[in-house]
Amino acid sequence: MKKIHLLVMLVALMVLNACQEKVEPEISPTAAINNWIQDVMDQVYFWLDDMRRPVSVESDPENYFESLLFRPTDKFSAIYPDYQELINSLQGVSLESGYEILLARESQTNNNVIAFISYVKKGSPAEAAGLKRGDRIERINGERMTLDNYQNLLRKRSENHSVTAFRFDPETNTYKPLPEFSLGVMEIAEDPNFLDSIYMVNNEKVGYVIYHFFAPGTTQNPTVYNDKMDEIFGRFKAEGINHLILDFRYNGGGFVSSAINLGSLIAPNVTGQDVFSKRVFNTFLSGFEDFQNVETKFVAKSENLGPILKGNRVYVITSGRTASASELIINGLKPYMDVFLVGDITVGKNVGSIPLEDEDNPNNKYGILPIVFKDANKNGESEFSNGFFPNIQGRELINQNRLLPLGDIEELLLKLTLDHISGISTPEARLKTWDREIIGSSFESKIRFGQLIETEPNLKNQLMNIRKY
Repeated sequence: MKKIHLLVMLVALMVLNACQEKVEPEISPTAAINNWIQDVMDQVYFWLDDMRRPVSVESDPENYFESLLFRPTDKFSAIYPDYQELINSLQGVSLESGYEILLARESQTNNNVIAFISYVKKGSPAEAAGLKRGDRIERINGERMTLDNYQNLLRKRSENHSVTAFRFDPETNTYKPLPEFSLGVMEIAEDPNFLDSIYMVNNEKVGYVIYHFFAPGTTQNPTVYNDKMDEIFGRFKAEGINHLILDFRYNGGGFVSSAINLGSLIAPNVTGQDVFSKRVFNTFLSGFEDFQNVETKFVAKSENLGPILKGNRVYVITSGRTASASELIINGLKPYMDVFLVGDITVGKNVGSIPLEDEDNPNNKYGILPIVFKDANKNGESEFSNGFFPNIQGRELINQNRLLPLGDIEELLLKLTLDHISGISTPEARLKTWDREIIGSSFESKIRFGQLIETEPNLKNQLMNIRKY
């Protein structure tokens, strides 16, 4: 009898377990994505103690992610529908016509908006069509840009579109109309190493580099852009330059690895033992040894030209679009040399992200860029959230009536820098303020704008190990 009762009990337990398994609700695809987001944020988010309560787990993942963020302090954490497209964009790959713009009101007396081309990308439809830096765009697809519609019209630039443009005529000192431009789009892999030159100033050589974003390379060639920067600095060193100018006016950030590479080419005599930056993580991660006293180091580079720079100084051209990895360079070099800024106040971003994807759920294509750490320099200095202030102030479109070609020695911000190197005082007329209100640019809309991206494998592995723990 006891055996029979035992058998009945076992069967009853099996039936009960089976019933429980059957009634257990399935998790929806949306909830699975949002649960992953919550799991990641609960461990890596820098402002963990201030993270908000989420909306419904069945909400759109972008809304769910946004609901967690510590706004307005956190201005930069972001989510994207496709992780691979996120990585491509951070590497400078995008579908476009190939021109960047600065936006301004035409006048305080009307609502018209005008777009000035800041630069044209090599090999792009815009270059093939003949557009140039300084051209002034007033209409897109035949429609006049105004304060009410310009944002919607600018979205048309991601597809085939037309622009009505004007070009400055120095003989008449006016903008003259150009034929309408019809522009297609193509996938462009932009090289961030835009321009490099050497100028002679008072019998001294000045090396000049325009660098538009920090990326080591492409998926196909992971180090091509860093390698090119090494070549540029190797040439500068061979030529024996006396001064160095880094032009970061359009550089909104990018990968830490490229910032370390560039900084290692400049800071005098640094080796792999010298500290480039220090990192602080949230209260949870800081409880693990791997996330305590974290330092990033310079690397030894044969192309390093720090010792030959006069006065142990580097010049950096900045603007209100200079952010994150650019500011990491400025802050990281300060303990080692004099960093002299020309231009405008920088954005002020001292925190960084790690791009993360859901490796366990093939149906989750989302990529997230949560803020994970705060950076400081060798001396522990990190409080530049209000931006770095320039030693000499100058602003495009505010202090000049037109945009001269980048690299032209008369171009405003380069001229201000060269004048200071040569000891020439800037004429007040050059800094005349024009009646023009700046309202934005195409740079702020880029995924990489304001991003400081860490992809160092060991750090990601450490994070993954803690998540499993």
